[in-house]
Amino acid sequence: MLTPYGYDNAFLMLGVGIALLLLAATLPLTILVVLAAVLGVLITAFTLWFFRDPVRALHPDALRDASLVVSPADGTVTEVFAIENSTALHGAATQITIFLSPLDVHVNRYPASGTIVDAQYISGKYLMAFNPKSSEANERSEFVLRTAFGDILYKQITGFLARRIVYDTKRGDVVRAGERFGMMKFGSRMDIIVPASAEIFVKVGQKVTGAHTILAKLNLAVPIGTTDPTFSVDL
Repeated sequence: MLTPYGYDNAFLMLGVGIALLLLAATLPLTILVVLAAVLGVLITAFTLWFFRDPVRALHPDALRDASLVVSPADGTVTEVFAIENSTALHGAATQITIFLSPLDVHVNRYPASGTIVDAQYISGKYLMAFNPKSSEANERSEFVLRTAFGDILYKQITGFLARRIVYDTKRGDVVRAGERFGMMKFGSRMDIIVPASAEIFVKVGQKVTGAHTILAKLNLAVPIGTTDPTFSVDL
């Protein structure tokens, strides 16, 4: 299944790939015709692979425990480090960075259930996604998700190849862990920032899967807003 977040690019790329294949099928066999056919196959195959949107079930433990934070993206953990003071989270925090290669699924999912209290798009540069400076310098979207166990900040960040961020999240949305919210196109990174009190379950170099890999456990002593239906964790 192709993701609706990528229909604009996917249909254009499929059109080019199919046109090359049709052209190759109607012309006399030459080196250029063979190259056109090969290129058509490669473009079509890459498009179907890159814009795939596999069905994902939320990790069973996250269904039972709303304090667990699941990965919002597929990819490889490249950084796990402490932040002395996160402005968005109002205190010490821990950042987990996930790098997405062009071969990873690029559909993004909510890391936890709760309410979006801030959502903003920030224009910027196109540094390589693995460059630490890209977290604050690159074009990106930033979201603060308020859960019953504390706030989470997560960012969709463009890279050198990823030149477009797509999301359908806005401030005030009530969201559920594991549901789709957007995608990053052609290689990128995702930063997830949790309070310093959170227990971290992943390490640098680990492969993670969106909606399934558990990144952390929020450890707020007394869950907030538990009487507010906004924070319902009935999944």
